Amino acid sequence: MRLLDGLEVVNRDKRLKVARAILYLAQGVFGDCDNEGDVLHWSRHNSFLLYRLGTFTAFLELLNMEIDNSQACSSALRKPAISLADSTELRVLLSVMYLMVENIRVEQETDPPEWKTCRETFRMELSFPVHTEEPFALLLFTMVTKFCSGHAPHFPMKKVLLLLWKVLLFTLGGFEALQAMKVRKREELGLPPLPEDSIQVMRSMRAASPPTYSIELMEQQQQQQQQQQQKRGHRSRRPLVKQDSLDIYNERDPFKNDEAGVDEEENDDVDSGIEGELDLMERDAIMPTMPAQRPPIERVSFPKGLPWAPKVRQKDIEHFLEASRNKFIGFTLGQDTETLIGLPRPIHESVKTLKQHKYVSISDVQIKNEEELEKCPMSLGEEEVQETPCEILYRAMLYNLPQYMIALLKILLAAAPTSKAKTDSINILADVLPEEMPITVLQSMKLGIDVNRHKEIIVKSISASLLLLLKHFRLNHIYQFEYVSQHLVFANCIPLILKFFNQNIMSYITAKNSISVLDYPHSTVNDLPELTAESLETGDNNQFCWRNLFSCINLLRILNKLTKWKHSRTMMLVVFKSAPILKRALKVKQAMMQLYVLKLLKIQTKYLGRQWRKSNMKTMSAIYQKVRHRMNDDWAYGNDIDARPWDFQAEECTLRANIEAFNSRRYDKPQDSEFAPVDNCLQSVLGQRLELPEDFHHSYELWLEREVFSQPIRWEELLHHQ
Repeated sequence: MRLLDGLEVVNRDKRLKVARAILYLAQGVFGDCDNEGDVLHWSRHNSFLLYRLGTFTAFLELLNMEIDNSQACSSALRKPAISLADSTELRVLLSVMYLMVENIRVEQETDPPEWKTCRETFRMELSFPVHTEEPFALLLFTMVTKFCSGHAPHFPMKKVLLLLWKVLLFTLGGFEALQAMKVRKREELGLPPLPEDSIQVMRSMRAASPPTYSIELMEQQQQQQQQQQQKRGHRSRRPLVKQDSLDIYNERDPFKNDEAGVDEEENDDVDSGIEGELDLMERDAIMPTMPAQRPPIERVSFPKGLPWAPKVRQKDIEHFLEASRNKFIGFTLGQDTETLIGLPRPIHESVKTLKQHKYVSISDVQIKNEEELEKCPMSLGEEEVQETPCEILYRAMLYNLPQYMIALLKILLAAAPTSKAKTDSINILADVLPEEMPITVLQSMKLGIDVNRHKEIIVKSISASLLLLLKHFRLNHIYQFEYVSQHLVFANCIPLILKFFNQNIMSYITAKNSISVLDYPHSTVNDLPELTAESLETGDNNQFCWRNLFSCINLLRILNKLTKWKHSRTMMLVVFKSAPILKRALKVKQAMMQLYVLKLLKIQTKYLGRQWRKSNMKTMSAIYQKVRHRMNDDWAYGNDIDARPWDFQAEECTLRANIEAFNSRRYDKPQDSEFAPVDNCLQSVLGQRLELPEDFHHSYELWLEREVFSQPIRWEELLHHQ
């Protein structure tokens, strides 16, 4: 309590000293601990203790003071180079708040009941505006826009974005909480349950071998020929595999020869491509002479059949019946999907199968309700809007949402490994560069690793925050999701993500930009070894960087959300030549990442032409095996009636009009609405007091003469007026 009193002193240095002491408590009083487990235990214990004493509210007030500190902003603007020293107070405050949010957010089975109560209270405080007029996440969004506009270049963006991500995760809920909310909402709307749990399906999926390029196939066969000639002295047993034979001409891939070896490719024709063309048991029956390539346990766990249940939209059934009626009867019945008179028996069976797999999403119900509210605003009355954390956040973000999205994408562009340093780009390294530049080679290497790690963390937090916002807004209301999506598309999010992936993605995912001996809490309880250039180059023992893999999957998921069922945006993928970029990403042997890459390839396959499909048959097989099937979806042949390009702009304009109508209906207070009640009583209208200008009584007689007496009244026109 005495420390909290010290936060209210006028002296800035004393306040900083007290804040550092509280940070030491939040970090787990590591000076008195013997091992890493003790540090984490006391960090968690102290976070709950600090929250119960009101520390977070006190730090929130200090944060508001620092944000409004015009003296710090002006001094940072005058400096030619901003360093760590310019944001010391902000970094201490944000570190304490981050540790409190993260420690309280994570649930453990051993938590006492009072901690669970604290967690729910804290979540309510962050979600609903209690002490301030806005949710806490909006304050962090404001910091991001202020930084990007150049008014506060000293803000430590990495810490702000990390805290923003954790606050969104805590207040809105993670993916498992989102899945539970989705199931609950479908029950409330009277919709059938989901065909499967997408999280569990993805966990059980296995990674596939990437499609091989022609150059790699040639090298592989040359190696095989040399080995076989050494062993047996005769020619190779097979010709060049046809798959990807045209890649060398279609896709000028600068990274084809980057990977050493043959990347775990098998020796036989079936296993050299993406796994799963045949079941393993069938393979043994077809090729009994081939030796087993995998241990027997793999056979048991190999998934039978396709992983996803097929889905059909109402629109698909309507299109199918329209085509069938035109063919067999010669006329259509609009949206009628029940009348099957005059159609042959196979069409009856097809419609029955389609209806069995019909899937009505929450979005479909919301769009239908919105259309009814627009059509009958008086009879249906006011819509009941549930006050959820997501709804409150959207309402608070609504009017500045385009600026928030542009700011996040600006920082993402500056942090992307493919972006080149420009004079007009924002400086995101303000909270990593020291006051004095490194002198020795070792210091330079350490700073280089720290800068790269800093950028990776920024990409991770932005990608996770955007994905959380998109998923939660989509569940809350489809037009909230579409509003955010449109502003991301208008801010060039699609080419930005493609630019991010237009690099050697394998080297990005296997990057080792961390010094494990300096990580928290290891460095606080262990003696630091002497760092050398060799130890920094070696890095840790991990084969890949979880952080970068997480970022890549998030960005692919965002791209999927932006382009799904939007033909104009799918055409952007085609125009920006995303197919070779995405196909390179398939080299990463991680099932979830491959799934989202294949989804993006699937939606544009119909536009890529027959030659591309012919030369990428292994990729086509992988799409068939891994991605959900939509019955009647002609993705592989390009005969889809929605693939006609002439009304793409109209599609976006219609969507925009629907979004604006939704926002104005739900969030704009009507000023001069045509539905506002009108006073028809003459006495009450004449009895209203009108505010007249001060000089009116001076010119009153002149006004009467000019506007009333001198104007002839044509009574006959008034009487005969239709």
